[in-house]
Formats: sequence, C-alpha cells, structure tokens
Amino acid sequence: MAHHDILGPRDRPALGYWIPLSIQHVFAMFGATILVPILTGLNPATALFTAGTGTLIYILCTGAKVPAFLGSSFAFIPPLISISAAYGLSYALGGAVVAGLFYCVVGLIIRFSGTGWLDKALPPVVIGSVIVVIGLNLAPVAMNMAMNDSNNNYSLVCLSIAAVTLGVTVAANIFLKGFFSTIPILIGLVTGYLFTLIMGSIFPAYAIINFQIVKDAPWFGLPSFQVPSFSFVPILTFVIVSLATICEHLGDTLVTSKVVGQDFYKNPGLHRTLAGDGIATAWAALWGGPPNTTYGENIGVMAITRVYSVWVIGGAAVIAVILSLFRKFGALIQTIPTPVLGGISMLLFGIIASSGLRTIVESGVDYKDKRNLTISSVIFVIGIGGGKLAFNITQDLRFELAGVALATVVGITLNLLFPASRGTIKEK
Repeated sequence: MAHHDILGPRDRPALGYWIPLSIQHVFAMFGATILVPILTGLNPATALFTAGTGTLIYILCTGAKVPAFLGSSFAFIPPLISISAAYGLSYALGGAVVAGLFYCVVGLIIRFSGTGWLDKALPPVVIGSVIVVIGLNLAPVAMNMAMNDSNNNYSLVCLSIAAVTLGVTVAANIFLKGFFSTIPILIGLVTGYLFTLIMGSIFPAYAIINFQIVKDAPWFGLPSFQVPSFSFVPILTFVIVSLATICEHLGDTLVTSKVVGQDFYKNPGLHRTLAGDGIATAWAALWGGPPNTTYGENIGVMAITRVYSVWVIGGAAVIAVILSLFRKFGALIQTIPTPVLGGISMLLFGIIASSGLRTIVESGVDYKDKRNLTISSVIFVIGIGGGKLAFNITQDLRFELAGVALATVVGITLNLLFPASRGTIKEK
C-alpha cells in the first residue's frame, strides 16, 4: 500500500501502516528467496530464516541507516550446484562462509584505501560480461526444469505448465501497476501452482503435486543447522564468484542511495554495508542457507511507495523468520512443481544476463575498442562453454577452476594486462 508522506530511513510508521508495509516487502522477496534453495538442494524454510536474520544483522552493521532487504543470491547458484556435485553440500556451504568473510576483508581495504583499486580490477566490461555469464550458465537448468519430468524425459505436460507460469509472470511484470508490479514472481508462482492443481483434477497426467510431505511435517520447528566443511578449491571458487557479487553490492547500494536521496557510500560507508552483507552471507551458510545479497525487488518497492523506513524492512525480516518456523508452510513450498519453477527461472535467469548487458550499456563500454571486445568475447566463451582449468597438486589434492569462476579470473587478468584507453565507472 502506498503512503502519502515520504518516510525516511529513521522514521517509524504507525502500526496500522507498519505491518502491511512490511508484509509487502516479504511478498517482494519471497519468490526469489525460496527459488534459490529449491534449485540448489537447500531448505527453503532455512533460506527464509537466514534471509530474515541476515537482514537484521545487516541493519545492525549499518547502524540502522540503510533500508535494504537481504535475500538468496542468484549469482552463487552455479558454484553451489557444481561444488555440491563435486565435493558435497557441506563444502559448498564452507566456501560460502569464507566468501562472506572475504566481503569483510574487502570492506576493510575500502575503509582505508577507497574504491579506486576495485574500479581498476573490475571495470564494467568485466563485471557486465561476468554477470551475463552467470545468467546464461543457468539457462540449461531452467530449460531442463521446464521441459523434463522427474525421470528426466521430455514432457509436453511439464512444458505446458512452464509456459502458463512464464506467460503470467511476463504479463504481470509488464502490465501490472503499483504494488502488484513488484511481485510478478509470486503471481506467476501461484498461478502456475493453481493451474497444475486444476488440470491435475481433470487430467491424471497433470497430477504431479503430492501433499504427503505437508501432512507429515510438524506444525512448528527450528531450521536445520548445517556444519560447513572447508577445502581449498571450493573456497577459491566462491571467493572468485564473490568478486562479481561485491560489484553487484556496489551497484545496489548506489541505486538505493539514489532512490532514498542519501549517499550511503559515505554514511554509514561502503565498508559497513559490505561488512553487513558479508557477515549475513557467512551466517546464512552456517545455517545451511544460500548466500545473501541485497535485493533489487525491495528497492523497487521502496521506489514505488516512497517508504524508506528501516523499521519497515526490519519488520519484514521478523515476518520472514516467523514464517520459517512454520514447518507445514515450509513443506507446502516444497510441493511447488518443478515445471512451475522452470517457467519462472526462464525469466529470472534471463534477467540476470540482461542486467549484465545493462551494466555494459549504462557504463558506456565502447565495443569499437578491440580491448573491450576481446575481454568480453573470452569471458563469454570460457564462462558459457564450460571452460575448466584442472590439475593435481598432490595425489589427493586436485585444483579445479571452472565456469563463472574461471571466466572471472581470466577477465580480470586480461583487463590488467591490456592497457585501458580511458576511465571506469562504479555503477551496476
């Protein structure tokens, strides 16, 4: 709901406004936050818990000055999937813990030396190209979920469910106004779910939703705690991918500053926003939740409502935590059919890739310059083509760098090797 007066970060709305405004933020972050754990084999209820508690940690770290909601990060989906497959889930979570701590180290360096070195190592041509790779890397995952049944065979039923979900999500994203324009993912998800239920009652082939896990689940319970394991290659992979997400953080913080009309780079300072994001990510991984990131969806809600209150964001975080403790609710989330998620992913993963293109376009990267053309070209082919650098260090220890992580390293290296013709820009 819209509020007539602008509410600043420190303003607390009256309770009658406060609760619905907070619920609105929960709706905005909900679809994407539960989608990441479902795609990566983590628990959606745990992700809600770590998103809520992570947001409260962020508010604490930034002195309650920055209205930002933290939810599951899409950029970490490729390393979560690949490291889990190669080493096991606990090593992927260990990598995420260290990536979060790496944020804090970068924050510390920025605190004492500014952001100049970051602009030099990661100009828009590198950041944008890497973000495109992150999105397109996930394209086969989306298509597999949309087209194949549980036995991995092509299914027209699954494709029709995905098509309906995608169609409604796209229509909601483009045509709806006001509050509803901020929750197209949720609208698509609910429509796809209802479509599957209704069709399942008419045609047996569509009866793919099973409520048994909801019946078996207790009403209440704490999220499961996961003990992370640490190994060199998973840690290195996550730290390298976090270079792209740190740049994403810079962009989100800049956009939030513009929306609110305050310079958060200066007050509370980029070092504090990065530390808040990093500690929240490490905390999430300790619980077995996906790494966190500041959410553009919630920035969109603030831009529409002109309510920038940290109290409202904090209220949303508390609601997310309360929802995570309802075990039957968590089980209900897990009954969402795979093709419904596939339909939504077709749009979401494409949006990630498109936001990389936006970074390149808005930053004015000149592709007549052979240097920029070369850097992007190599990043794309290595990242999307599944490039891999692997060798045995000892008999038991194998070094492997692949996909997004390898593309990022190569991009940074090429950028530092070839002399730049002119300056860089910070914006996402």
